[in-house]
Order: sequence, then C-alpha cells, then structure tokens
Amino acid sequence: MPPGGPRPGGPGGPGAPGGPAGPPARNKADELTDLLQPVQPPMKREPDLLTHREPDEPSMYLEEDAYDEYDGEELSEEEERRLRKKKIWRRVRRISYIAAGLMILTPVVAFAIAYQVVEVPDPAVVAAGQDKAVTILYSDGSEMAKIAPQGSNRELLKVDDPALTEDVKHAIFAAEDATFETNPGFDFKAIGRAVWIQISGGESGGSGLTQQYVKKATENEDPTLSRKFTEVVKAYKMSNQKSKSEILAAYLNTIYQGRSAFGIKAAAQMYYKKDVKDLSASEAALIAGMIQNPSRSEEEKYPVSRWKFVMGQMLDKGWITKEYYDTQTYPAPVPLADVQQNALEGVRAHIQAQVEAEMESPEIGLTKEKALKQGVVVHTSIDPKMQTAAEEAVQEVMNGQPDVLRYSLTAIEPSTGAVRAYWAGNDGIGIDYNKGTLQEPGSSFKPFDLVAALKIGEGVGEVYDGSSPRPFPGRENNPVKNAQGVACNVPKQCSVREAMVKSVNTVFYDMAVNKVGTGAVAKAAYQAGIPEDVVVGGEDHKLLKGEDGGDSPDGNISIGGGQTLVRPFDMTSAYATFAARGTYHEPFFITKIESPDGTLLHQHADKSRSAFDDDPSKSEQIADNVTDVLKDIPKASTRTICAGGRECAGKTGTHELDGVDNSKAWMVGYTPSLAAGVYMGTEAGNVALRNADDAPIFGSGLPGQIWKAFMDKALDGSPKETFPKAKMIGVAVPPPPSTSKPSPPPAPTSERTQESKPDDKSNTPPPPTGTSTPTKGNPGNPGNPGNCLPLQPNCPSNPTNTSSNNNGPGNGGGGGAGAGTEARDPNDP
Repeated sequence: MPPGGPRPGGPGGPGAPGGPAGPPARNKADELTDLLQPVQPPMKREPDLLTHREPDEPSMYLEEDAYDEYDGEELSEEEERRLRKKKIWRRVRRISYIAAGLMILTPVVAFAIAYQVVEVPDPAVVAAGQDKAVTILYSDGSEMAKIAPQGSNRELLKVDDPALTEDVKHAIFAAEDATFETNPGFDFKAIGRAVWIQISGGESGGSGLTQQYVKKATENEDPTLSRKFTEVVKAYKMSNQKSKSEILAAYLNTIYQGRSAFGIKAAAQMYYKKDVKDLSASEAALIAGMIQNPSRSEEEKYPVSRWKFVMGQMLDKGWITKEYYDTQTYPAPVPLADVQQNALEGVRAHIQAQVEAEMESPEIGLTKEKALKQGVVVHTSIDPKMQTAAEEAVQEVMNGQPDVLRYSLTAIEPSTGAVRAYWAGNDGIGIDYNKGTLQEPGSSFKPFDLVAALKIGEGVGEVYDGSSPRPFPGRENNPVKNAQGVACNVPKQCSVREAMVKSVNTVFYDMAVNKVGTGAVAKAAYQAGIPEDVVVGGEDHKLLKGEDGGDSPDGNISIGGGQTLVRPFDMTSAYATFAARGTYHEPFFITKIESPDGTLLHQHADKSRSAFDDDPSKSEQIADNVTDVLKDIPKASTRTICAGGRECAGKTGTHELDGVDNSKAWMVGYTPSLAAGVYMGTEAGNVALRNADDAPIFGSGLPGQIWKAFMDKALDGSPKETFPKAKMIGVAVPPPPSTSKPSPPPAPTSERTQESKPDDKSNTPPPPTGTSTPTKGNPGNPGNPGNCLPLQPNCPSNPTNTSSNNNGPGNGGGGGAGAGTEARDPNDP
C-alpha cells in the first residue's frame, strides 16, 4: 500500500466505487517530467587510439594482489609503475618455474629414451676389433714393417679368473675409479673434480671404469656434450645389465695400457714378462698407472710419478699396508727391446720410433692405440735405397773399429724436409744418437758465425787477425788458440774464407765476440733450423742460451763448445737450409696416413719459411755465400771428396778433450738435392775417440769416411748437380797481403786451440763438481759418472769432463787445449 494509505481510486481508497468521493484524478502529463529525454543528447566518446587503450575498469590490468589495493580511485603514476613492476616479476617467476621444470624433466625424458635405444658394446666383439696391424711403407710404397698389437688373438680373462688377484683389482681401482664397486656406472663427484682440475691446468678424465670401457669400445672420444651424455647412459645401462665382475673383466680385456698392449694379460707380459697372477701390488700399480696416458710409457719421469700416485691411493684406501708401502721402490719394467714383437729390429727400430712419435704429435694427433684399432697404413719419407746406403756405409767404415764408439747419420731432402735415411744406433731401440742426445758441435757450428756476419754486410773476403794465441776481454790470462798445425798463410791478415776452410778459431771467436755478437750467432742457428728448445731424456732443454738463460751465450758458441749443445739431427736440418738456398723446410717422416680402405686420414703439408731474411732473395744470397765457402772443404781431404767430381759442400768439427784426443767428431755436408750429417762420440761422453789403429779420430776421419761412403752410394746414378753461382756480399776477395814474410807454422806444443776459459774476473762459472779426469779409450772407466751419455737418463751431470790440467770451462766444456775446435788431422794433406 502506498505510504499514507490506499491510493485514491484504489480499493478502499477515496473515490473508489462504493466509497466516499476523493480528490479528482491526476493528469499523467504532469507526471514523470524527470524522465524526459534531454533536449541535447550527450557527446559520443571519441574512438580510442590504436597505440593506447585505457582500461574501462582497473581490474583489466591489475593482478590479484594489486587489485586488492585498488580502492576505486584513480591511480597515481607511481602506483601504476609499481603495479606494472609486480606484474612483470610475477610473469618472470612463472616462466622460471616452467623453465626449471623443463630442465629437470627434459634430461629425464631424454635419458629414458636413450636408455631404450643405446646398446652396450660386447667385450668379445671389441677385443676382436683390436687385433689389427699398422702397416708402415717406404717412400716407394714397398712394405717396411707391420706393427701388430701385443697379444693378438689373445685369450680373454674370465669373470672369475683367479689371475685377477685383489692386488690387480685394487691397483686398477686406485688408478682409475676408486668408487667402482659402489657407483652406478659414473661418479658425479669424479666428473666435477675432473672439470675443476682441467680448469686449473691439470690433467684428469673424470670417467669411471664403465665409462672408459664404453668410450674405448665405441672409439668415440669427441669432446662434445652429446658424446658424454650417450656415454653416461650406456655406462648406466651396462651397470644395470651386468655385474661389477663382468664389467671389470670387459675393461681389463680391452683397455690399452701402452707398449702396444691391449688388456692386462698382454700388459703384464710387455712390462714384466709375467702372467697377471704373478704381478705384485707394486708392479700392478705401475701398469694401472699407465692407463691414463699410455703413450708416455717409455719416458723417464712420467711412469715413476704415476706409480707413486697409484701406490698412494692404494695406501689411502687401505688396500696395501704402510709397511708394504715403505719397503717398495720403483719397479722398473723390462726394456722394451726385450719384449717388443712384430716390429722393426736393430737399426730400423729407431725409424719406427720416430714414425710413431710423429704420428702422435699435435700436428697429426693419431695415438698408437687408435692406429692399431683402425689398422692404418703409414707412408713414410724413408727412401729404401738411401736407407740401405746408410747402413752399408756404416758397416763398411766401422767394421773392426772399437765397440766403445757411438755414431749416427741423418739424410734430409733440402727441397722438402723429407727424412730420406735415418741411422741412429745399432742397439735396437736404445739411445737414439740422432735425436736423443745433445752434443758440442765443434767447428761444424762456424757456418752460423758466417751467416751472422753476412747479415750485416760482411763478405767472405773480410780480413781478421788469425794469429794464435790471442787474448780477448775476460781472457787475458787464457788466450784463444788455434788447433795444432792450423795457421793462415799470413796470420795477421786471414780472410774469412781461408779461416773457414782451415778452421781458424781465433778469427771466428773475434767475429762472434767483437763484430756480430754471440746472440746474432745463436739467432742465425735458430733461423737455419736449430730449435730453441728440445725434449731429451724426458726433460726440456733450452739451446744456445746464456748462462742465465738469456739470449747472449758466451764466446764459446763461435767454435761450438762450452754450453753450445745441439742434436745431430738438427745440425743436418740446418745444413739442409743452406742446400735449399736459404729456405727452411721442417723435417718430417710421414708423408700421409690412410685407412685400410684407402681413405686419406692425414696428408703432410710443407712447413717452410725464408730463413735468414724476410726477403727470400736476400736469404737465398746469404745461403749461397755460405755454400760458396763450404764447397771448398770436402775436397780438401781425400777422405771426404765426393766421387766422380760431384760438387759437395760441408764442414767438419771436433770437440777436443785433453790437448791430444777428441771426444766428439762431426761431418755435415750437402749437395743441392741431399744433406747428410754424421756424429761420432761415446756413451760415456768424455772418452777419447780412438780408431782401430789407436789414433785420434777427427771429423774428416771415420765420420768423414761414413759421410762420403753414404753420399756416393745414395747419389749413385743421379745427375751431378752443381751449386748456383753466388752473388757475393760485401768484400768477396781479400786485399793483397802485406809484403812481410809469412810467419812460420807455430810450434805444436803451443798451437793446440784452447776452448774458452775466462779469467777469474769473468762471470763464467768454474767447472762443475763431480767430473773426473778423462780416460783414453776405456769405456769401463769407473771414474766416468754413471758411464753414460751426456744429458741422458740417470746421468748425474754432463760428464764431458775437464782435462787433468783443468784448462776447460765447466758444463761440458771438454777441457784441454782445443776443446770445441777442429784440430788438423795429420792424415789430411
């Protein structure tokens, strides 16, 4: 009912039918005036800009928590910025949650899928694939040798074979995977530790035994994440499918352990000539230690360090007692020559060693393990005719000579750097006297003095004072002398050419010390091919450096004595640079490597450079000037002149021992197409060189005879080449000598050239302690420290001793008068 009672006219209201009369009815036209349409309609809203749209309500852009803060009023700019920031971070969190989930889920799914797909390599199949051989060929394609794995067609160890003693197992665990018996095929801690060691500059693989087996069995060692992932999956699957004993047996039957040995059975024979069951814990530790880097099994220090590591691990894990550990010394393996099979023997074993070393070099990167697995074919640069010529030359000349003598010969093709013949010793794979020893080159080093002089414009006609003896700064009380019987026609006016041919020491000492500088001589040698550092006996040696390791060696470098030490191989390479007219070609043994089906795996690429100057024509001119002088030397002796009038060039050299005998003798020379060098010494290093007639050996003696015999045989039937005419540098012809009467030859007692021994005022150190008086021709002299070659393993120091009169400088100076010089051979005209 309306307020105030019934409506008029309504039921019960006034004016209703049957009721009292009420007020008159209202006019509807007077009602609802507030609902009339406005006279002017409102303006329509303008269309929103396409680049911006304001939300109709705040809820359109506010997130839940932000909307809660909205109170219906218009937001300030700061509030809008804060709300948008919250929205952005909320989205970031959601995306991060999704990404994290995918990161966890994806590997799990991938692992599950890979687990179903991959297959675990069968040990028997893997072992069968390892029984391949490496074929080595000569340069003409004929076969040199086949290198087969040791233990080919081997019988595999059984799972419960009693030969697998606890000592052998524990040694393997200690070396490669200490948690093998408990891990699921891989060890996350070991992987993380390996990553850290490698980042820190160390060496570690991080793979457990199972992973290693998979990696070696599949022959896939690519440093990729996909390979590592697949490897882990296979290792995990293998751990689920096979027992730990089965996995260990598979690993020990197929792992490469150096010395061409696949598997522990072959390794036991190759290292100790024993069955596996007879290995001691100490011996097993060495074999296990070599698994990490088997190619270093013949080094001096590396196997010792690995043995110590494994023994320490076994002690730490309680697998050996402290008492046993304390009583053990390094169990040196038997010499490789005593156990190696199916390989080159004797002289040519050194060729095989060089081929294998080059194959594993960073330039090729093919380990012996991979080569054996693939059965590769290696083409070498060794010429069969020239190699035979080298062996025949040595045999003919050295037949009946003293057994104490040691010698080597290298032949290199100057135009390519190809090693054509390599004779490094007849004792199998003992000391390599070409690349495994450092020796004083004596006067054969003087051509590098000449190179340094030519580089500053001094010609071979320059004149020096070649008189003897001559004092020099720091040597006032110990002047430099020429060798006995050596003198220029006019000693005070001796040309460089005459000094080179006659090997006048005072001229070259003067040239190096007072004119070009000793550092320039060393640089010339480096440019020709003498390396700045080499590894000999497992140790790195810096060559041609000063006493403090600086770039200025002492004056002895001028005559190849004192601390001037080089490898015979490198001297031949340097002389090949002269023959190549100033272009250095890096020497090499391997021309190419192929797979069994003929696929090319490696092709040699020439590494050459202009040696003595950046301008090739200038370098060529310098080399031609050197050759123009050196070609007069071989024909100066009847024992070094090339057959049939063939044009040859070269230089002899000796390192004098005590004023009478020499301890080293050299002959290095070349034709335009072949360079060859011969070194002769002794294993003790400080023993007088005497031939079968008990006469001193000079460079033109036995070394020169070997060199001549080889060159004649190797070049027999080839064209007789001539050297190009040299474009002379500086003064080519010396001025006429003064009219004064030439000085008579000096007395023999005063003309033995003395190697540099400075006065007490100089900085050159005194002779090292521990040396002894040299002994003539006595290889068993107990005074020789270790009776071993200088800079070889187990030598307490360089045993090139000073003479009894203590005239020579230290560190291999050799000592008596004339050490490091070329004395005149009385048998030469």
